Amino acid sequence: MARVKTAVLISGRGSNMAALIAAAAAPGFPAEIALVIANKAGAGGLALAAEAGIRTAVVESRPFGKDRAAFEAVLQAELEAAGIELVCLAGFMRVLTPAFVERWQGRMLNIHPALLPAFPGLDTHERALDAGVKIHGCTVHLVVPEVDSGPILAQAAVPVLPNDTPDTLAARVLAQEHVIYPAALARLARDLASGGADPAPSDPARPEAGQPAAAQALVVPAP
Repeated sequence: MARVKTAVLISGRGSNMAALIAAAAAPGFPAEIALVIANKAGAGGLALAAEAGIRTAVVESRPFGKDRAAFEAVLQAELEAAGIELVCLAGFMRVLTPAFVERWQGRMLNIHPALLPAFPGLDTHERALDAGVKIHGCTVHLVVPEVDSGPILAQAAVPVLPNDTPDTLAARVLAQEHVIYPAALARLARDLASGGADPAPSDPARPEAGQPAAAQALVVPAP
C-alpha cells in the first residue's frame, strides 16, 4: 500500500516535526513525511528535516503582510508540487484563512498543548496553572476555520504537580505530544490509504467523507 504523502508546516525548532519524521522512518508507517515548509527562513526545524533527507521549502509570511490569501496561494503551490495529501501543523504560528482550511478539510491536523476544549489559544500552561487544574495535557485535532475547535483525534493527560512551573509542565506535556501526534497521523493516514475516509475535499454526495475515527486517549499517572 502506497504511503500517504504528508507535509509538516513549522515556524520554529520543529520538535513535533522531528517526532513525526522519526515515526515515519519505521517500516510500515502509513505516512511519508515528504515535505517540510517553514514560514520563517531561520526556523531550526529546516536543518533537522534536511539532515533527514526531506525536501524543505520556505514561504516567508512577513513579506505578504496582511494579504493572507496571497501567502496561502504560494503555500498551496508548494504543497501541490510535492503531491501532498495530508498536512500536519507543528508549531506553525500562522492563522490560516477559512478558504485554505476548507480546501484541506479532513486532511489537516494540528497539535495543541492543552486538553481541548479547555485552554484554546496561547499561553496554555500558564493559564492551566492559574486556573488550578489538576490535569493538563495535549490534543491532536483536525483543523477547521474556528481556531482550536476541530474534531479531536487523540489526547494525552498529565497530572499537574504541586511545584509545577509553566516550564516544567510544558516539558511534561511536550513529551506526550511526541507520542500522540505520530499515533494520530498514522491512524488518519491508514484510514485514507484504505479508503475509510475521502482524501479529497468533502463531497456533498458523501456526507461521511473525511470523518475521523473515534479519538484515542492516553493518561500519564503521577510519579
